[in-house]
Amino acid sequence: MTTQHPHETQQPHNTQRPHGTEQPHGAQPPRSTDAGRSTAVDTIERELTAFARRARATAARLHPDLPLVSYTLLAHIHDQQGCRATDLATHYMLDKSTVSRQLTTLEKLGLVERRPDPADQRVQVLHPTAAGAATLTATHASRHAAYQERLADWSEDDLTRFASYLLRYNNSRT
Repeated sequence: MTTQHPHETQQPHNTQRPHGTEQPHGAQPPRSTDAGRSTAVDTIERELTAFARRARATAARLHPDLPLVSYTLLAHIHDQQGCRATDLATHYMLDKSTVSRQLTTLEKLGLVERRPDPADQRVQVLHPTAAGAATLTATHASRHAAYQERLADWSEDDLTRFASYLLRYNNSRT
């Protein structure tokens, strides 16, 4: 075990900092403790769970027949200008049966249709229908307005920092 002297500081494992969070010149990074890190991770876990619950409840209010997972899949299909069910399962790390159930719901609601892939007629490509695109547009506008309202008193720096942390978190695949 290494003894650390009071004037020495541990270097953080990842020294990259999101834009706008640079240390002032000559400032030392805060010391990390196992207890402090554990408390922070517990808080993050609790708050992300609350965030997910709130997102599901908001999605249910905006479109009662369209669960959050279905909305997310529909948005991805739209953004990709069509994709296969296996692409969705891989991208969202979902079981194929989960994706299949959600797609069945989207098809029954008339929001998604399957078309043969022009390059390989054996492959079915999912596309949003006109109703699916309209639902996405309306739902996105409502969700965006809700986020704008909830974050209205946040500074632009806070929003930028929060966005960068979410991107960093969501881009880590471990």
